[in-house]
Amino acid sequence: MKSSEDPFLQAAIEEARKGLRAGGIPIGSVLVHRDKIIGRGHNQRVQKGSVIHHAEMNCLENAGRLPASVYRECVMYSTLSPCPMCSGGVVLYGIPRVRVGENQTFLGAEEWMRSQGVQVDVLQDPVCIELMRAFIAENPTLWNEDIGE
Repeated sequence: MKSSEDPFLQAAIEEARKGLRAGGIPIGSVLVHRDKIIGRGHNQRVQKGSVIHHAEMNCLENAGRLPASVYRECVMYSTLSPCPMCSGGVVLYGIPRVRVGENQTFLGAEEWMRSQGVQVDVLQDPVCIELMRAFIAENPTLWNEDIGE
């Protein structure tokens, strides 16, 4: 299946667009358990004035408290390569697989996740790439703040 046909990546992209429409950074994420979305989120650092509400962290928060057995059967989708903070959440909760929309505009802690046994699939989806390229070009200061630069 091509990334453009993956309904879960499409759901993450819609989350990213939702964040952009609300004045935030266009990064989205969904948590999938047994082919069903159980959590959705998007970067809300701007909207919530938060230091931790990256898309993946927001997605985990919105999924709510779950038993470890559920996390071990999940796939996390993110439109952008997860940063070290978000990668830590994946590893902490034992999520075995992450599908990344793209890592051309930002390379997160993919190698570290792999070293911890997480399967990381990078899709290089053109929609994800364009969303971030356009945002970074228009908002370089906000983007640098988001990635800690």
